[in-house]
Amino acid sequence: MRAHLQGKGIDERDTERSIQALAEQGHLDDARFARLFVQDKRELDGWGADRIRQALTARGIDPDVAGDALAEHEHEHDHGHDDHGHEHKHGHDHGQNSGGEIDRALGVLRRRFPSPGGDRRERERALGVLLRKGYESDVALEAIAAHIRGPDEF
Repeated sequence: MRAHLQGKGIDERDTERSIQALAEQGHLDDARFARLFVQDKRELDGWGADRIRQALTARGIDPDVAGDALAEHEHEHDHGHDDHGHEHKHGHDHGQNSGGEIDRALGVLRRRFPSPGGDRRERERALGVLLRKGYESDVALEAIAAHIRGPDEF
């Protein structure tokens, strides 16, 4: 907001007063924005944690606030709660490296590559898709392996 106002030629003193007034009225809330951004990018765009963290910090969100929003979303996903506190059962846990992150990467693969192909070119394309979405390489590789194995072989 600060950069936007200053970009419009608003002087620094007026910018700070405006930001303070908006924050006091509850219209500016970085934590809320980060939570909603994480939810949107995870669920609608299938982004990985790294890409989300980078996008939030590029928008001026404190890295700790971004990390907290990601952790909160992971907690809700891992414990199967929706926004209303209702519990849901989720898929398999794929091990120590954030099963939720692997589940999401696997979901991206299933949408983009409905028939898991085992040839090298298909695996490289799948890896590229996941890396561009911001998944760490070890998560992407594990998701690709799980996708090739199929849903019954976790």
